[in-house]
Amino acid sequence: AKDTFSYWALEHLKMSGAYWGLTAMALLGALEEMDREEGIRFVKSCYHESGGFAGNVGHDPHLLYTLSAVQILCLFDALEEIDTAKVVTYVKSLQKEDGSFSGDEWGEIDSRFSYCALSCLKLLGSIDELNVEAAVAWIMKCKNFDGAYGCIPGAESHAGQTFCCVGALAITDRLDLVDIDLLGWWLAERQLPVGGLNGRPEKLPDVCYSWWVLSSLCSINRDHWIDGEKLKTWILKCQDTETGGFADRPGDMVDVFHTFFALAGLSFLKYPNLEQVDPVYALPVSTLNRMNFQLPWLKTDN
Repeated sequence: AKDTFSYWALEHLKMSGAYWGLTAMALLGALEEMDREEGIRFVKSCYHESGGFAGNVGHDPHLLYTLSAVQILCLFDALEEIDTAKVVTYVKSLQKEDGSFSGDEWGEIDSRFSYCALSCLKLLGSIDELNVEAAVAWIMKCKNFDGAYGCIPGAESHAGQTFCCVGALAITDRLDLVDIDLLGWWLAERQLPVGGLNGRPEKLPDVCYSWWVLSSLCSINRDHWIDGEKLKTWILKCQDTETGGFADRPGDMVDVFHTFFALAGLSFLKYPNLEQVDPVYALPVSTLNRMNFQLPWLKTDN
């Protein structure tokens, strides 16, 4: 409702909210219950002539929301609805000489934006338009002594940034650059005695790290290094059984962000009746199979 504080506090990221909600529905096998035409109409309403997408109508374009827009259109098999060449031009314009990416025209640099750019153009079939070698070299500067990655070179290791960097390296076929066992150890250390995962040492568990940590572990095939059953039990404790949504921790208020990442974590843990989620592109594997994507990090033995 537009008369609430929360509406105005969150309206700038509606595109990401739509991606989280729609992908959650896809993992539940219920995407057809959503209004496809309305979803496409909303995405197109946030398009800018620059080729980028904003988080909502009336906001500036940004790489974060451009990726979310492209992911939504992949879900709906509707990439033909937009001028993909202009999106490619927009993303390409944000790469810096050192290989990094700014999130928008205002210039903030972050490894999140490297992932967004590489994932976006891979989904559009145009990753070769970027300086991939320079992008990879910059990402490797974000690697720390513990094998994990930060938001910029020299920044503290964080599970969210680690997903972005590992995902970017997977997309560019450079997982060989990851120190797999060292990183696997750091990620496994994120599991707390209660079963949940945190994003960095000495922090509380948060259900969203069921995605950020477990996706990276799955990408490097070290997901067996944590106690999956204990994590599954903890994730389920974060669900509000009345509304169905998930919160960051048991007893807190639910939201679509944590609901999506809880379902994604449960998908990794092979919870019944959930679609398989890809740990790199954060889309259902069925969507990527339809797009004829190669997903070499997925296990084929089970």
